Parts: sequence; C-alpha cells; structure tokens
Amino acid sequence: MRHAQLIHQWMLRILKQIFKKQSKLNWNNLDSLDKLEEIRRKSFDTPQLLFKHSTRCSISSMAKNRLDSGEVPEGLDIHYLDLIAFRDISNEIADSFGVRHESPQVLLIKNGESIFDASHSMIKWSSISAQV
Repeated sequence: MRHAQLIHQWMLRILKQIFKKQSKLNWNNLDSLDKLEEIRRKSFDTPQLLFKHSTRCSISSMAKNRLDSGEVPEGLDIHYLDLIAFRDISNEIADSFGVRHESPQVLLIKNGESIFDASHSMIKWSSISAQV
C-alpha cells in the first residue's frame, strides 16, 4: 500500500507541474462561512459561480485548468473553494443549496439558490454561460 501512495504522490507532483500556470481569472477565495453568506446575498444582484476544488485530485486540477484557460461570462462573479482546507464550507454548500457533494464541482447561484451544478468533465464555460 505504501508503494501505491508514493506513486500517487509522484503522479500528483508531475500533474501539478504540467498544469502549473498562473490563472488569468480573478478568483475570489471562499475561505469562511461569512463569505458564503455574502455570496448568497450578492446572488440576488449578480450571478455567483462557486468552484469546489480538491487540491489532491488530478481531475479537479484539469477542471480548474479548463476554467482558467477560458473566459468568464459577462456579469458573473467567480469564487474558488479549496475543499481540502475548508471542508466545513464544502459541507455547508451541499446542505444549504441542496446539492450532493462532488469534487470537482461548480455551482451557479442566483437569487440565493443553486440553479445549475456540474462536476468532473461536465465543468465547461459553455454550459455555465448558457445558464447565466
């Protein structure tokens, strides 16, 4: 088992190097429950996108890279949650928006509710834009 863990860690380091590039997007860090409540309030004026990212998952890194290389639709605020560091916030998102937890995952919040969510390979700007 130890050997498999070492291989997994090695692969994650390699993938991080491959996908390591500065995001051109202006992500807002979601790092407190107060910020989550602020996002809910703002969603009545401006749609809010939450991206739940697992820093330990290569699929999540690929989804983030796909978002980072795209364009944010006009009039959308974007938020980044490191769900490994902030598991309590991730759990609150699932509970308060009635969405099953997945990783990676995006939720589009409008008028205080999640109107769209996607995970894994379904995370695409084209799908998100269609909902904004």
